[in-house]
Amino acid sequence: MLSAYERDGVLVLENMFSSESCKQLMSHMETLVNGFKPSDHKAVFSTLSRAQEQEDYFLTSGGEIRFFFEDKAFDDTGNLVQPISQSLNKVGHALHDRDPIFNEFSRQDNMRLVAEGLGQAEPLILQSMYIFKPPHIGGEVVCHQDSTYIWTEPQSCLGLWVALEDATLDNGCLWGIPGQHHEENPRLRMKRKSNDANNTQTITLDERSWPEEKKVSLPVPQGTLIAFSGLFPHLSSANTSDKSRHAYTLHLIDGKCHYTENNWLQRDKNDPISGF
Repeated sequence: MLSAYERDGVLVLENMFSSESCKQLMSHMETLVNGFKPSDHKAVFSTLSRAQEQEDYFLTSGGEIRFFFEDKAFDDTGNLVQPISQSLNKVGHALHDRDPIFNEFSRQDNMRLVAEGLGQAEPLILQSMYIFKPPHIGGEVVCHQDSTYIWTEPQSCLGLWVALEDATLDNGCLWGIPGQHHEENPRLRMKRKSNDANNTQTITLDERSWPEEKKVSLPVPQGTLIAFSGLFPHLSSANTSDKSRHAYTLHLIDGKCHYTENNWLQRDKNDPISGF
């Protein structure tokens, strides 16, 4: 498995989580969503417009639980076109630290063992995201590398993606480009502007386009863990089906590496990034 991961940049581990544990996490998220009032915030997350990258609600979410809607969640008058549970893009970015149920799920031994087995000497949980991919309006996620947004020196970002529901070709499963993770750094870098810490910029480090003809689909059943390098290019299509594709993602970094001060996601000095 380690050889396959080093070759491809991704490892698919089925049956890592029981159906019951996935359903319990989904049920708990439903409780959190029911306690959220859309009138409080109508922040949208989209990898196409990327408008959230300049919004304070997003930029200050590193140590909080924040709710982000799909781009097509609201009509022209600002009302939801679907129930709120089918309108959210994601909830992030510190579920693992701010909620006891997500904390317990995130810090299971199998998560730590996968991270250590894939080479992290001191795995730290930087961020967590609950991703809804709701029916009919679940947005496209363009091809990207997570290290673009999570920069360490040297690169150490590791994604742990849990399928809480079956992820299929119809409802927007992950796709990836195996073997394209061997470069030293990502091709883009998003960081905070040095003269304005409340805004970000994305810098092109390599102008080559991805060989999308080499992309492969990663449909997986509920309970699967997909582990992938921060340099592994991946994407997902829009979900136009009538079935959601809930997933839970952790992004880890190695505590032996330097997490730069100009990363967009920052924690308060009194609230440091923690491990398992």
